[in-house]
Amino acid sequence: MDFLDEIYFDNTVRSYLIVAATILIVLILKRYLSRYIAALCYRPVHRVWKTIDKKAFIDLVVEPLEWFLVIFISIFAIDKLHFPTAFDHDIYGHTTRDIASRLGIGIIIISFTGLVLRLVDFIAMVMEHKANLTVDTRDNQLIVFFRDFLKVIIGIVGVLLIVKACFHQPIGQLLTGLSIVGAALALAAKESLENLIASFIIFFDKPFFTDDTVKVNNVIGKIEKIGLRSTRIRTPDKTLVTVPNKQMVDTMVDNWSMRTSRRAEIKLEFDAKMSSENIETTLKSLQKILADKNQEIISFSVFLKEISKNGLLVVVEYFTEPYTLKEFDTLKQVVNLEIKKMMETNNIDFASEVSTIVINNEAKEN
Repeated sequence: MDFLDEIYFDNTVRSYLIVAATILIVLILKRYLSRYIAALCYRPVHRVWKTIDKKAFIDLVVEPLEWFLVIFISIFAIDKLHFPTAFDHDIYGHTTRDIASRLGIGIIIISFTGLVLRLVDFIAMVMEHKANLTVDTRDNQLIVFFRDFLKVIIGIVGVLLIVKACFHQPIGQLLTGLSIVGAALALAAKESLENLIASFIIFFDKPFFTDDTVKVNNVIGKIEKIGLRSTRIRTPDKTLVTVPNKQMVDTMVDNWSMRTSRRAEIKLEFDAKMSSENIETTLKSLQKILADKNQEIISFSVFLKEISKNGLLVVVEYFTEPYTLKEFDTLKQVVNLEIKKMMETNNIDFASEVSTIVINNEAKEN
């Protein structure tokens, strides 16, 4: 008998060699095959989105595609072999042949789900690339949210397919059973569901966006990510604060990035003995300092607010464009220094608090 026709474990040597050669060829050519298929898929994609880079598309799709090809072709080739009767046993009412078949199907479903998830990443990359062409960052926020949401849905569908194909459970009855279990889980995971609903409210109501600077619950920082459950805020101390979305909806949120201007206020308290002429001259000098900066300062006001025995209170208020905090502080510093120089030039002093204590040592007459 020819060696290739000898039978081991219910299969000929020729069959084993054919399966091994098939798997080996796929392993060797997986990179070329996946790149060729990805290049073919790129053509219709390029017709719709002409700005998409071919290399970026191929690099994103090739890795999951090549492993899907290896797994699919390998399991398909192994399935052509006869399952050895020596290994065919019953385990809790299921044969090892049936278990191996279901395991193969499950692996294919898992690899295909991974490929679909990577395609979702590609679509998100395409949409994000288009969104980056605009100044508005709202589109980027929606893309990240729906990408994560779609991944969760695909993951759930993948699990249901595994239950259907590997465990032969009817999905309809399973969903009915899950609805009862889901009601119990909904009560147990009440806060998580509230945060999920709040995330939808945030994305449709749009009170803030990624990269906005906000103040919420005494936490000030820049929003890094808005997820399905929580919002992450990077504080000035470079710490990362995670705030549940429900709190972001229910709590008063002060969005500093949406301000139309920045306000600065300076309170100057001069000596009460200062003459009215000097006060009037000082007010005009303060107004001139602010007026000379009409490129940065939108509007301003200088008023003598209060007159008391302790001093004269002058309040300087001005508004600027919505600069960054660093730019705003730099402008405030320049204004403060010029006010200080003006006071030194005109010999103007601040009011000083003087307390007079009178001690009477005279003895009281009887």
